Amino acid sequence: MDDDSEHPPEPEESHVNELLVLEILEAIKEDPSLWIEYCVLRDVFRKAKFVDRLSSRDWFDCPSNHLCWSFPVRRKGCSSALAGNWSDVERHRCDCIWKTCMTSPAQLLLVGLGWFPTTPGGLDRYLYELMQQLVADGDRITLCGSGLPATSHQEAISLINLADPKDPLLQRLYIARQRFRDRLSQLPRPDAINLHFALYSFPLLQDLPAGVPITFNFQGPWALESQQEGAKPWNVAFKRWLEGRVYRQCDRFIVLSDAFGEILHREYTIPWEQIHVIPAGVDVERFQANLTRQQAREALGFPPDRPILFVPRRLVQRMGIDILLQALVAVRAMVPDVWLAIAGKGALRPVLEQQAQELGLQDHVKFLGYVPDEQLPVAYQAADLTVVPSQSLEGFGLILLESLACGTPVLSTPVGGMPEVLLPFQPALVTETPTADALATRLIDLLTGKISLPDRAACREYAVSNYDWKIIAPKVREILLMPVDR
Repeated sequence: MDDDSEHPPEPEESHVNELLVLEILEAIKEDPSLWIEYCVLRDVFRKAKFVDRLSSRDWFDCPSNHLCWSFPVRRKGCSSALAGNWSDVERHRCDCIWKTCMTSPAQLLLVGLGWFPTTPGGLDRYLYELMQQLVADGDRITLCGSGLPATSHQEAISLINLADPKDPLLQRLYIARQRFRDRLSQLPRPDAINLHFALYSFPLLQDLPAGVPITFNFQGPWALESQQEGAKPWNVAFKRWLEGRVYRQCDRFIVLSDAFGEILHREYTIPWEQIHVIPAGVDVERFQANLTRQQAREALGFPPDRPILFVPRRLVQRMGIDILLQALVAVRAMVPDVWLAIAGKGALRPVLEQQAQELGLQDHVKFLGYVPDEQLPVAYQAADLTVVPSQSLEGFGLILLESLACGTPVLSTPVGGMPEVLLPFQPALVTETPTADALATRLIDLLTGKISLPDRAACREYAVSNYDWKIIAPKVREILLMPVDR
């Protein structure tokens, strides 16, 4: 027979809600030195944790009818049943009796790669746009990275330039540690730490404030990507080791798709319970359908009356540009005036240009090189269709959201997380396989009207309704501020 003498009797649900609210609020009023750590949106209650101070931002605004983690308050002088040290209590519904402070400003410490748009990669764009929305919602951010400017020109965003990206690697790591240590005493204590790039996270690990939850935004397997792009074995091994060291220090992970969650779990043995899937967002104010197709084409000097495919990609092996060029030969036979605009830089450009020549596509392919960020929305709007022919390790594809927000449909291969974005919208926008034949078949069907393309309004509506940063950033923030058991 179980001995229940050490545990107080279970209160009725309504009594628990009332006691929790009244006792916790009284505890805050009477002793602001307490910090009651909360837990959000889980199936069971957990006992409270205490650290050295109380912050109102540690409360959350519970949506109606959500199951919330509630907990007893344990403190000196607390006379109610809530003073008991409960370790397990049945779950109860929170009736939203109190307005809590997940909506209050948080102090966040972020570690990234570079500074957008100076370094216009997907990671930097994601981090920059996430920061802008968090700041717009009232948070304050300290960002660490390489090649950052002296100031962000935004009061709520402080920058720490860890190193010059042109310096040798070991020198960068050493300088990064020293610069972070030099600034550490001047930094406000963060409520959460959010790492986005393993390289510059590694030298800071020993100096990160204790007791603060650490979340890593996993946007790709760095070592595996380098391996597929032809890096030397020692380079791949070093990156894999460094990734492992950083990941072991993290409490949880955010991935952009189930596909990358699987890679994180399989390749790095991260338990699924530490992995949270939250898609990327898109800046719907910057990427919008505010030009006609003809206006966009005139602005960029694109052909006014030809079917245009647009591909903004780094010119490296796994992006599949070579496969798309092969497919374009078959497409040209059925759509003789098709025109492909390729935006981006990369080591494979001479090889791809030679391939286009050998395939007789000189009049059908234009290598645009680097397209300034302010011209990207125009380029999307100039195209009939954006194409993402990736062959591997495509965790999400920000391109998909940007193009859709500009009103232009996107065709992708069934690689990584891209189908998770496009299949709910229009299944025909994902090819059967990543091969040249599959790409050619679907491009012909879409450009000849055998399969109807979604119109501009539908594309825009899908992006805005599902991926606006105003929707995505609060989901990321909730994960960042979740407490952990240390």
